[in-house]
Amino acid sequence: MKPDNKRSGNEKKNRPGGPGKQSSGSKKYGTPRSGSSSSGGKKTQPGEYRDRPVGEKSGKSTGYSGKSKYSGEKHSKDSKPLAGKSQPEKPRGRKSTGSENGPVRLNKIIAHAGICSRREADTLIQAGLISVNGKIVTEVGTKVSPDDDIRYNGERLGNERKVYLLLNKPKDYVTTLDDPHAKKTVMDLVGRACKERIYPVGRLDKNTTGVLLFTNDGDLTRKLTHPSFNKKKIYHVHLDRNLQYIDMKKIAEGMELEDGPVNVDAIAYANAENKKEIGLEIHSGKNRIVRRIFESLDYKVMKLDRVYFAGLTKKDLPRGRWRFLTDKEIKMLKTNAFE
Repeated sequence: MKPDNKRSGNEKKNRPGGPGKQSSGSKKYGTPRSGSSSSGGKKTQPGEYRDRPVGEKSGKSTGYSGKSKYSGEKHSKDSKPLAGKSQPEKPRGRKSTGSENGPVRLNKIIAHAGICSRREADTLIQAGLISVNGKIVTEVGTKVSPDDDIRYNGERLGNERKVYLLLNKPKDYVTTLDDPHAKKTVMDLVGRACKERIYPVGRLDKNTTGVLLFTNDGDLTRKLTHPSFNKKKIYHVHLDRNLQYIDMKKIAEGMELEDGPVNVDAIAYANAENKKEIGLEIHSGKNRIVRRIFESLDYKVMKLDRVYFAGLTKKDLPRGRWRFLTDKEIKMLKTNAFE
């Protein structure tokens, strides 16, 4: 072992946690109405849902072409979408920390085992919870060989297979697993999907529904959640009253919130006949950002549904159900071939 004073980049950790009720959903937004897909669907594990091959298309947004991508209806004259000013940053590359068979950072080994993120692994190391070949290691940046006997709390870490799972999250489930007051967590829905320990990538608050990715791939989690990568999300927003066009324009032009400026990529009425329903594209990953945007203009968000995240959609996946990603989708995520 030899120390290396370089620290790893930022990551977020989210730990997971049964069967939830299936909602009728909205066919227009990728969730079939109750019974619409059950005839051809095949459930292979509790909560898992399979219909025709899912994910053959990445679900990318292709922009506006006279119809709303949120509802498929033609825009009225005053409901054309407004392009925002958000300019997503290009992903920052990372230098290799060693050859495949050479010494690598201890925190990377821990993250690859699905225990936590690299940054959180540093905390475990400093706390004296990691041993290498029988000796406690407390120095951050230590490099080890993949063949070394590495243990966490006395349990040897193995190289788990990487698992990638997509959930159409229902309302009333929390993604924060250490909340002692939470009655239902997302692991109640996916906990029996596999033997590997998987964690949600990012968070959706208790009342937000939609696309939620799970994995034990620490590197991918970092790429998808770190602010420097800024991945696009699309939301279907239901407000308590009609969104005035002047307020839509304010949002499109950029706003200043209490924690700084926020820009959106695009905003439009999701339904030309109901201006309470809004489609919003955004790259920002700030906490409760969509709700705070509308609250700053005195609107109340009644429902919030994430329909797109990192190239993934909830198409053909009923509310409360999950499925494993296809090989094509996994490759898309790893090669960053999405917005």
